Amino acid sequence: MPPKIDSDKCDGVGACVRSCPKDVLELKDEGFGNLKAYVAHPENCIDCGRCVGECPVGAITLPYTLVKV
Repeated sequence: MPPKIDSDKCDGVGACVRSCPKDVLELKDEGFGNLKAYVAHPENCIDCGRCVGECPVGAITLPYTLVKV
């Protein structure tokens, strides 16, 4: 399942996009120069959770809990 992105919290920095190994996330221009990240290709998501850790504002959540082994 792909991550959920709270567009109200997203600051559009793009750290999540750069951290994704499968190019699941894509930055979109919301107008007025506001960049927002959205899940653009969820079928490619490998559930690695890298985007969650890279988001500086906590805008990304996963629909499950990661367990460290």
